[in-house]
Amino acid sequence: MTFNPVQIKEGEERILIIYTGGTLGMVFDENKRTLVPFRFRETLLKLPELNLLSSAIHLVSFEKPIDSSDVNAEIYLTIAGIIQKHYHEFDGFVIIHGTDTMAFTASALSFLIHNPKKPIVFTGAQLPIGIPRTDARENLITSIEIAGARLNGKAVVPEVCIYFNGRLLRGNRARKRESSQFDAFDSENYPYLAEIGVSIEYNFRHIRYVEGETRFYDEMSDQVSVLTLFPGISKEILKKHVLNENTRGIIMMTYGSGNAPSADWFIDILAEGISSGKTVLNITQCTGGKVTMGKYASSKRMKDIGVISGSDMTLEAAVGKMMWGLCQEDQKLEEIFAQNLAGEISLP
Repeated sequence: MTFNPVQIKEGEERILIIYTGGTLGMVFDENKRTLVPFRFRETLLKLPELNLLSSAIHLVSFEKPIDSSDVNAEIYLTIAGIIQKHYHEFDGFVIIHGTDTMAFTASALSFLIHNPKKPIVFTGAQLPIGIPRTDARENLITSIEIAGARLNGKAVVPEVCIYFNGRLLRGNRARKRESSQFDAFDSENYPYLAEIGVSIEYNFRHIRYVEGETRFYDEMSDQVSVLTLFPGISKEILKKHVLNENTRGIIMMTYGSGNAPSADWFIDILAEGISSGKTVLNITQCTGGKVTMGKYASSKRMKDIGVISGSDMTLEAAVGKMMWGLCQEDQKLEEIFAQNLAGEISLP
């Protein structure tokens, strides 16, 4: 698939919009009685507000817009590949994406693009851009402003982030929390990178500024499973998750600060999976707080058999890091998860 940028308007900072799909670019089909994708270039041309921005805006669109429920590792790599191909041509990137899995894609890109020096801003909308009360206009226009923002010749926010309804969030710290309100995203365990009202107020001390070269990766593994614990989980269900021959990385969502059943059979199944070469990562089901392995007896037993603590990582970040980490042959996963690679985790 070829992606060739089309210029929408001239200006100073060069911004590339990558349209993948999502509610923002949809219209209501009277015949089908559903929302369907629309030609996004025509949609942009109907936004006179864009002409008030100082940036030069270019656009690439997926030939067939994707429903974000269909996103997978191949899509992550496609988006990262577009950015890599045009990285030196543009000052910032805005990715229009469906909201349901936006945090998963933003998290994945934070590992596929190591040490970015340019803004990579995800955004979308809860209502299509043609609806009178849409949130699409403000989300898109502000995202373009953030992508082009510079201070002393350098990008103000050189990282993968999500902008939505007045909040700029680190991509791998964000979660979708609302399906029917405009404040769809939040970041429980990390401060906002910026808060937007009449003006854009950047929280500079929370923005990630790093040294070193920007590096792009081109591999993600799909041999990842997510296991959400619940009271009464059976041996059979646990075995199917942990001992599945097609799974190499298991993300286990536990209770509270990382607790799980202390029954021998539970620990034995986890131990069998780990001894066969699988990685088990422990993250909490809670929206805030973190896993503290060893705080209680049940988590201490898991720690003793080699279950890894995910600390305060979100599920979205854990999935992205696991999919990326399984492809890094020069490092063990225990070492990878012990590092803060893209601001995704709080370490002591």
